[in-house]
Amino acid sequence: MPVSVVIGAQWGDEGKGKLVDLLSKECQIVARYQGGANAGHTIIWTDEKTGVQQKFVLHLVPSGIFQEGVACVIGNGVVIDPVAVMEEIRMIRDLGYEVDGRLFISHNAHLIMPYHKALDQAKERSSGGAAIGTTGRGIGPAYVDKFARSGIRVVDLLNRDVLAQKLKNAIEEKNALLKHLYGSEGLNVNQIIEEYVAFDQLIDPFVTDTAEYLNLALKEGKNVLAEGAQGALLDVDFGTYPYVTSSHPTVGGCCTGLGIPPTAINRIIGIAKAYATRVGNGPFPTELENELGEDIRRVGHEFGATTGRPRRTGWLDLVALKYTAMINGLTELAITKLDVLSGLETVQAAVAYGYDGKVSSRFPSELQTLARVTPVFTDYSGWKENIEHITDYNDLPEAARNYLQFVESFVGVPIRLVSTGPAREQTIIRY
Repeated sequence: MPVSVVIGAQWGDEGKGKLVDLLSKECQIVARYQGGANAGHTIIWTDEKTGVQQKFVLHLVPSGIFQEGVACVIGNGVVIDPVAVMEEIRMIRDLGYEVDGRLFISHNAHLIMPYHKALDQAKERSSGGAAIGTTGRGIGPAYVDKFARSGIRVVDLLNRDVLAQKLKNAIEEKNALLKHLYGSEGLNVNQIIEEYVAFDQLIDPFVTDTAEYLNLALKEGKNVLAEGAQGALLDVDFGTYPYVTSSHPTVGGCCTGLGIPPTAINRIIGIAKAYATRVGNGPFPTELENELGEDIRRVGHEFGATTGRPRRTGWLDLVALKYTAMINGLTELAITKLDVLSGLETVQAAVAYGYDGKVSSRFPSELQTLARVTPVFTDYSGWKENIEHITDYNDLPEAARNYLQFVESFVGVPIRLVSTGPAREQTIIRY
């Protein structure tokens, strides 16, 4: 029962979309297991029929949708924005790619309601300097309702009367919070009911018991690629809490978010940039708050695919990467954006942290400690060559190979894929 899991091994934005798109050629099914429309997975490819380069940012539909014959599953662990998913489906169809019969949405997935977005944005505005830095897409409040057992699921759309009653109860409570706590306007109950009843008619052809679908596929020997959103350092339990996402991007989220057994997983691929980035607030030990950090942001086009916000940039943090390898049991690494470092005289990576006069190789996920550490760097020779079109590992400059070999040795996980540019074909595969 072969399941491969793709995990962001940093703070998200590692290039999961590109790698999932590439790896989905080997699979029959790609399944997204957590997060929501706050994810932005960018795919760049050349259309085989027209020869024209295409670019698309996926937020909810799995990143295998542009590979012919690959089925795509949105699992129960994902929170679904109806407006976002239907707009995404429309845009994929407009590009000439078939969605019907290829996309399956879990009947148990929770829906993001208008009040979730309103609450998310109102809370961020009122938090001032203590804001988490969310995308404002309603992801956190939707997960709050899920675990408070008051959420609205896709299956609830089937019964208008039940849906109406649930929404009336929910909106009455949320309007009280919006008006009295945040000073915002309330929402119209009847308007939302009508919108979501209409949404049911659109989404119904895609809805299925995806846990059953996936387990039957595994029994038939089909290859499944599980796609996570965000990154392991944003996991609600194992990340830099409270500056985290509201779900589990780590490997455990794959099982609970899709309904597949852990015994089905035989490959866990951690994706990390050759440097590090972070969006929003929270500790970032290797952050470069200088001209070099600006240069990396510019060359690497480090702006959020979902929000457009500039990403914070820094050197690769091997202490953090080794930590995510440990908690996820990574079997291999994929290093992306190696090309961004071309032209630098020296490349650095953090190999330990200094704290209160001591040096440690442990990653302290507790906020107070991580915010105070000083990274201990090791220097590596840079390389001048443009590597954007290299597809053979041995053709990389010696300095680039030395850098990758050190990463591989330090983390204790083999590097099997190296991305040398944003397009599908700009990838070195080492198998």
